[in-house]
Amino acid sequence: MRQAARAALGIALVLGAAASAPAQTPAPAAQVPQAPDEPAPNPARPTVSTPATLTPVGYLQFENGVLFARTSGEFTSQLSFNQVTKLTVQNRVELILQTEPYAHTVAGGQSSNDFGGIGGGIQAVLVPGSGAKPTVSASYFHPINGGSAASIDIGSADQSALVLVSMDLGAFHVDTNAIFNQQSDDTHKAWQNGQTLSISHPAGKTTIAVEVWRFSQPLLNGSCAGFLFALSHPVGKFTVVDAGFNRGLTTTSTRWELFAGFTYLLPKKL
Repeated sequence: MRQAARAALGIALVLGAAASAPAQTPAPAAQVPQAPDEPAPNPARPTVSTPATLTPVGYLQFENGVLFARTSGEFTSQLSFNQVTKLTVQNRVELILQTEPYAHTVAGGQSSNDFGGIGGGIQAVLVPGSGAKPTVSASYFHPINGGSAASIDIGSADQSALVLVSMDLGAFHVDTNAIFNQQSDDTHKAWQNGQTLSISHPAGKTTIAVEVWRFSQPLLNGSCAGFLFALSHPVGKFTVVDAGFNRGLTTTSTRWELFAGFTYLLPKKL
């Protein structure tokens, strides 16, 4: 993320968290069966795809993880931590705050400890769905404060727009995204496009997810792609843990990425 003084957006995301609205049913995910009036987590991690459905209205959701990446264009290895806070303030509107508080990077025989940046965004449901009827949403993200950490193969964005679709096909859950990122270097700006397809299936209480994704690399005149495999498992009523790996598929893709984390839904409604 590039440096940008977008404090107003950050304040709006924080203060907007005070709003609440009628309840909504989140998308199928690795969840413990809940009582009809009890909220359940709706994790977006650990896949690249983001679900088109939102979190329960009025409840803060925290998605936290660690990522180890090896052999990328900008570094030999990197260990980073990421955190996403979400709050659905109305049954079709969700506020999102993304942070990467720390990244340890090894490149060219040198190591550094850096701040990855902060970004804020909003996601809105355009067409609500259920079961095989797709839910269609759109979202927009903008950096609030840029960081100095090296980027992985996808790169950083000055601003991002997404179209998101989620649906159930029998026992399989599908999330697919079309992503448009504006990127820039010292000389020019360019638009990056990306496509993701994640398919998940329950195995008992555990959810197995496989995903393929691709992003253009307009500043490098290339493209990166990967295959992702992940497991998610509920721990209690409000927590889902996850782990998995991603394998890069092109010469400009990060070769290996290992990740683990958890999603926690605050059980108290704001």
